[in-house]
Amino acid sequence: MAAARGNRARDKYSVLLPTYNERENLPLIVWLLVRSFQESGSNFEIIVIDDGSPDGTREVAEQLEKIYGSDKILLRPRAKKLGLGTAYIHGMQHATGNFIIIMDADLSHHPKFIPEFIRKQKEGNFDIVSGTRYKGNGGVYGWDLKRKIISRGANFVTQVLLRPGASDLTGSFRLYRKEVLQKLMEKCVSKGYVFQMEMIVRARQLGYTIGEVPISFVDRVYGESKLGGNEIVSFLKGLLTLFATT
Repeated sequence: MAAARGNRARDKYSVLLPTYNERENLPLIVWLLVRSFQESGSNFEIIVIDDGSPDGTREVAEQLEKIYGSDKILLRPRAKKLGLGTAYIHGMQHATGNFIIIMDADLSHHPKFIPEFIRKQKEGNFDIVSGTRYKGNGGVYGWDLKRKIISRGANFVTQVLLRPGASDLTGSFRLYRKEVLQKLMEKCVSKGYVFQMEMIVRARQLGYTIGEVPISFVDRVYGESKLGGNEIVSFLKGLLTLFATT
């Protein structure tokens, strides 16, 4: 029992926050994250990967670094938008935690669920814990009917074709063992919205265990949603590629 407590005490959680034009959202998401980790007594760091946002997101992150300390807030910017997958790889290179949490910086994902992710991971010793909008009391708020149908439809088709063993494939609120995420990043070839789906499919292929926590997803508070027709076409192409190769 003492050894288990010791292991828990040594666990550290590195949150990767890729940002692009999140100047209004970043101070609030960071404050919520810090509060959540401090209340649960978990060791943490927040790594902000800004892709050359023209709205001043980087300057806001620099101020947050001064407020909370450079041991808790690490700004690791890039010159321009280079994609989500490479943002995670870039962030992991600077992460000192043994667990990695990925989430959106636009307040779609509330940090209040993170203690539940941590509890779930310890409970089942899972390699991955994924937030799900489609189980238990999980749900989506702020989406119109069209967007809900697209999301549900994409998830349903993916379940039928790939049988991934998880209920929410396109979500991007997850906790990974660091070495598991590194291994998955080496295997994944998709970009855009298919990327999150491929991560779960590859995890199943490699025999990693996946736990799920119901979450509430709230449409972005400030700024514009980035889902458009091109992303939907890319998703369908990526899905068919995965179906053919897994």
